[in-house]
Amino acid sequence: MAQLIMLAVLVAGSIMLYRRFVADANRLAEKSRRAERERQSGAMGTLVKDPQTGEYRLDTGEAE
Repeated sequence: MAQLIMLAVLVAGSIMLYRRFVADANRLAEKSRRAERERQSGAMGTLVKDPQTGEYRLDTGEAE
């Protein structure tokens, strides 16, 4: 029984690590695509609209 519980814990941990890896890979790919678009267009950054104030600000690329 203890072996079954240990196997379940390992499988659950592996699934969580895999999902985190995929999320990080997607985040880095999007950051790379954004940087490539900015490089092609010659932009110095990307403006995003703040929904609360309605003002535009420079997107730093950090997680919100």
